[in-house]
Amino acid sequence: MSTVHQPDLRDRPARLTVGVVGAGRVGPALAASLQLAGHRPVAVSGVSDASRRRAEAMLPGVPLVPPAEVLQRADLVLLTVPDDALPGLVAGLAETGAVRPGQLLVHTSGRYGARVLDPALRAGALPLALHPAMTFTGTPVDVQRLAGCSFGVTAPEELRLAAEALVIEMGGEPEWISERDRPLYHAALALGANHLVTLVAQSMELLRAAGVGAPDRMLGPLLGAALDNALRSGDAALTGPVARGDAGTVAAHVTELRRHAPQTVAGYLAMARATADRALATGLLKPELAEDLLGVLADAGHAGDAGHGGDAAGGPSGTDGTSGPHGTDGTDGTTGPNGTDGTDGSTGTEGNDR
Repeated sequence: MSTVHQPDLRDRPARLTVGVVGAGRVGPALAASLQLAGHRPVAVSGVSDASRRRAEAMLPGVPLVPPAEVLQRADLVLLTVPDDALPGLVAGLAETGAVRPGQLLVHTSGRYGARVLDPALRAGALPLALHPAMTFTGTPVDVQRLAGCSFGVTAPEELRLAAEALVIEMGGEPEWISERDRPLYHAALALGANHLVTLVAQSMELLRAAGVGAPDRMLGPLLGAALDNALRSGDAALTGPVARGDAGTVAAHVTELRRHAPQTVAGYLAMARATADRALATGLLKPELAEDLLGVLADAGHAGDAGHGGDAAGGPSGTDGTSGPHGTDGTDGTTGPNGTDGTDGSTGTEGNDR
């Protein structure tokens, strides 16, 4: 088993030189935040025009160089690439001798813990996984949003204090996540944040179709209150026709959605079933009302199977499977192991990105 040296501020300069491999939305923001804490960004890699523009805007004057040169120049290296690119990048950097002993190597993937950095650990690097639970825009506003942002922190026990100290320096709040729980942690964030964007976008489209001129203005106060209530009260904040057991209203919803936006039916039914299950479990939905409601949802699902090749199916707890998170929140346009940039992605906890 590899032994990790416990870093001591007395062993190194109090301020670190910082490099970024992957100038997506996350890396430059974290480097800019570390700069505010007194550290010094010295190099960033990025190939696409979007990456270059982002690096120049967020880290003016910091030279753009190949990934291996970033590692040569920096004491602390941020690997802010998409999840699927991370293992290959780490292996490639270790195999080519780019990793230096004693170098802090930090990745921002929500999916992976510290073990994905094992090739670099064997080369003498100090591995840290610091995932900001935040959506990124690729603009300076991201630095402000890091204040009070939670970070999922995973590292060897010997490096735990160092990892948490870096998060605090960026204005964040460290939350320790075990290695085995990283995929579950990331799935939870993707479920809440990434899918929220889809739900809101669909809701805005439907409101426009209903003749609402400013759906964002209508939804803003409503969704803000719903989010606040949910964070404060959990399932007790459930409201609406499903939680009340208004089967007729839900049936009318499905009819209108099939007519105007059939692509939204499967999601509506899946969320309605999940909501019904939670409302039943907490006593908000009375069993006698749940029977009719669940019947409507089941019938709607079967109708979807027959008419649309399976919009939804299953009983009250049988929701369709959804794909898991594949990218770190907001890490679009980042550099892969072959030195080429990845494709731009959308914001979300997790492209993040990630």
